[in-house]
Amino acid sequence: MIDVRIAHPHEVQRLTIAVGTGFDDFRDRYEQSVPSLDSERRAALVREGADWDTILRAATDNAPHDFIRYWTSDVGALMRLAGDSPRCSSYLMGNHTIAERMYRHDPGIMLYAPLRTAIHEDADGTTWFSVDQPSTRFSSFGDPAITDVGLELDHKLAALLEHLGAPVPPALRE
Repeated sequence: MIDVRIAHPHEVQRLTIAVGTGFDDFRDRYEQSVPSLDSERRAALVREGADWDTILRAATDNAPHDFIRYWTSDVGALMRLAGDSPRCSSYLMGNHTIAERMYRHDPGIMLYAPLRTAIHEDADGTTWFSVDQPSTRFSSFGDPAITDVGLELDHKLAALLEHLGAPVPPALRE
Protein backbone atom coordinates (compact mmCIF):
# COMPACT_ATOMS: atom_id res chain seq x y z
CA MET A 1 0.00 0.00 0.00
CA ILE A 2 1.24 3.48 -0.85
CA ASP A 3 1.05 6.12 1.88
CA VAL A 4 0.29 9.55 0.44
CA ARG A 5 -0.10 12.42 2.84
CA ILE A 6 -2.71 15.07 2.37
CA ALA A 7 -1.72 18.10 0.33
CA HIS A 8 -1.13 21.23 2.39
CA PRO A 9 -1.93 24.30 0.32
CA HIS A 10 -0.52 27.45 1.86
CA GLU A 11 0.05 31.04 0.99
CA VAL A 12 3.60 32.36 0.99
CA GLN A 13 4.54 35.99 1.25
CA ARG A 14 7.49 36.89 -0.99
CA LEU A 15 9.32 39.96 0.25
CA THR A 16 11.05 42.03 -2.43
CA ILE A 17 12.89 44.97 -0.91
CA ALA A 18 14.58 47.84 -2.73
CA VAL A 19 17.83 48.03 -0.75
CA GLY A 20 18.69 51.64 -1.58
CA THR A 21 22.25 50.99 -2.69
CA GLY A 22 24.14 49.51 -5.61
CA PHE A 23 24.27 45.82 -6.42
CA ASP A 24 27.98 45.31 -5.71
CA ASP A 25 27.84 47.21 -2.41
CA PHE A 26 24.81 45.33 -1.08
CA ARG A 27 26.02 41.94 -2.31
CA ASP A 28 29.44 42.45 -0.69
CA ARG A 29 27.94 43.56 2.64
CA TYR A 30 25.45 40.66 2.57
CA GLU A 31 28.18 38.10 1.88
CA GLN A 32 30.35 39.53 4.69
CA SER A 33 27.40 39.51 7.12
CA VAL A 34 26.24 36.03 6.09
CA PRO A 35 29.52 34.12 5.80
CA SER A 36 29.92 30.85 3.95
CA LEU A 37 29.60 27.63 5.89
CA ASP A 38 32.92 26.48 7.30
CA SER A 39 32.43 23.07 5.70
CA GLU A 40 35.82 21.72 6.79
CA ARG A 41 35.06 22.47 10.43
CA ARG A 42 31.57 20.99 10.11
CA ALA A 43 32.94 17.82 8.50
CA ALA A 44 35.53 17.49 11.28
CA LEU A 45 32.85 17.88 13.96
CA VAL A 46 30.72 15.20 12.30
CA ARG A 47 33.72 12.84 12.00
CA GLU A 48 34.55 13.41 15.67
CA GLY A 49 30.95 12.85 16.75
CA ALA A 50 30.95 16.23 18.51
CA ASP A 51 28.27 16.94 21.09
CA TRP A 52 25.48 19.36 20.23
CA ASP A 53 26.87 22.12 22.48
CA THR A 54 30.03 22.10 20.36
CA ILE A 55 27.90 22.32 17.20
CA LEU A 56 25.99 25.26 18.68
CA ARG A 57 29.25 27.11 19.48
CA ALA A 58 30.65 26.43 16.01
CA ALA A 59 27.47 27.76 14.37
CA THR A 60 27.58 30.88 16.53
CA ASP A 61 31.21 31.44 15.50
CA ASN A 62 30.26 30.97 11.83
CA ALA A 63 27.09 33.12 11.95
CA PRO A 64 27.73 36.57 13.47
CA HIS A 65 24.25 37.70 12.37
CA ASP A 66 22.53 34.31 12.93
CA PHE A 67 22.76 33.17 9.31
CA ILE A 68 25.24 31.11 7.27
CA ARG A 69 25.51 30.87 3.47
CA TYR A 70 25.31 27.24 2.38
CA TRP A 71 25.35 27.91 -1.36
CA THR A 72 25.98 30.88 -3.67
CA SER A 73 25.44 31.24 -7.41
CA ASP A 74 26.16 34.18 -9.70
CA VAL A 75 23.07 33.54 -11.81
CA GLY A 76 23.48 36.83 -13.67
CA ALA A 77 26.80 35.75 -15.17
CA LEU A 78 25.15 32.69 -16.69
CA MET A 79 22.12 34.62 -17.94
CA ARG A 80 24.35 37.23 -19.60
CA LEU A 81 25.36 34.44 -22.00
CA ALA A 82 21.76 34.59 -23.27
CA GLY A 83 21.99 38.38 -23.63
CA ASP A 84 20.26 39.29 -20.35
CA SER A 85 21.93 42.20 -18.56
CA PRO A 86 20.47 42.39 -15.02
CA ARG A 87 22.77 41.03 -12.34
CA CYS A 88 21.57 38.43 -9.86
CA SER A 89 23.16 36.37 -7.11
CA SER A 90 21.17 33.56 -5.55
CA TYR A 91 21.80 32.01 -2.13
CA LEU A 92 20.76 29.37 0.37
CA MET A 93 20.98 31.05 3.78
CA GLY A 94 20.09 29.62 7.16
CA ASN A 95 21.40 28.11 10.35
CA HIS A 96 21.36 24.37 10.94
CA THR A 97 21.08 24.81 14.72
CA ILE A 98 17.87 26.83 14.26
CA ALA A 99 16.58 24.38 11.65
CA GLU A 100 17.14 21.51 14.10
CA ARG A 101 14.57 23.05 16.45
CA MET A 102 11.96 22.47 13.72
CA TYR A 103 13.48 19.28 12.29
CA ARG A 104 12.89 17.42 15.55
CA HIS A 105 9.15 17.95 15.00
CA ASP A 106 9.08 17.28 11.26
CA PRO A 107 12.15 16.62 9.07
CA GLY A 108 10.05 17.79 6.10
CA ILE A 109 10.89 21.38 7.08
CA MET A 110 14.13 20.88 5.16
CA LEU A 111 12.04 21.62 2.07
CA TYR A 112 12.31 25.28 3.14
CA ALA A 113 15.51 25.33 5.20
CA PRO A 114 17.85 26.88 4.40
CA LEU A 115 16.02 29.93 3.07
CA ARG A 116 16.44 30.82 -0.58
CA THR A 117 17.40 34.47 -1.15
CA ALA A 118 18.33 36.57 -4.16
CA ILE A 119 20.01 39.92 -4.71
CA HIS A 120 19.08 41.21 -8.13
CA GLU A 121 18.75 44.27 -10.34
CA ASP A 122 15.76 45.34 -12.35
CA ALA A 123 15.86 46.92 -15.82
CA ASP A 124 16.29 50.38 -14.26
CA GLY A 125 19.32 49.28 -12.22
CA THR A 126 17.52 49.24 -8.85
CA THR A 127 18.92 46.58 -6.52
CA TRP A 128 16.47 44.30 -4.74
CA PHE A 129 16.68 41.65 -2.02
CA SER A 130 14.07 38.88 -2.32
CA VAL A 131 13.14 36.14 0.14
CA ASP A 132 10.01 34.22 1.08
CA GLN A 133 8.91 35.27 4.57
CA PRO A 134 10.05 32.37 6.77
CA SER A 135 6.94 32.22 8.96
CA THR A 136 4.71 31.86 5.91
CA ARG A 137 6.73 28.84 4.78
CA PHE A 138 7.04 27.08 8.12
CA SER A 139 3.50 27.71 9.37
CA SER A 140 2.31 25.36 6.61
CA PHE A 141 3.40 22.40 8.76
CA GLY A 142 0.56 23.10 11.21
CA ASP A 143 2.80 22.61 14.25
CA PRO A 144 2.94 25.51 16.73
CA ALA A 145 6.55 24.70 17.66
CA ILE A 146 7.62 24.96 14.00
CA THR A 147 5.52 28.10 13.48
CA ASP A 148 7.20 29.75 16.49
CA VAL A 149 10.66 29.13 15.03
CA GLY A 150 9.43 30.51 11.68
CA LEU A 151 8.36 33.71 13.47
CA GLU A 152 11.75 33.85 15.20
CA LEU A 153 13.39 33.60 11.77
CA ASP A 154 11.25 36.56 10.63
CA HIS A 155 12.75 38.60 13.47
CA LYS A 156 16.29 37.43 12.73
CA LEU A 157 15.81 38.33 9.07
CA ALA A 158 14.55 41.78 10.14
CA ALA A 159 17.69 42.24 12.27
CA LEU A 160 19.91 41.23 9.34
CA LEU A 161 18.18 43.67 7.00
CA GLU A 162 18.51 46.40 9.61
CA HIS A 163 22.22 45.61 9.98
CA LEU A 164 22.58 45.86 6.20
CA GLY A 165 20.84 49.24 6.16
CA ALA A 166 17.93 47.93 4.09
CA PRO A 167 14.28 48.71 4.78
CA VAL A 168 12.56 46.16 7.01
CA PRO A 169 9.06 45.11 5.89
CA PRO A 170 6.54 45.44 8.75
CA ALA A 171 5.53 41.77 8.23
CA LEU A 172 8.90 40.70 9.67
CA ARG A 173 8.29 42.59 12.91
CA GLU A 174 4.79 41.25 13.67
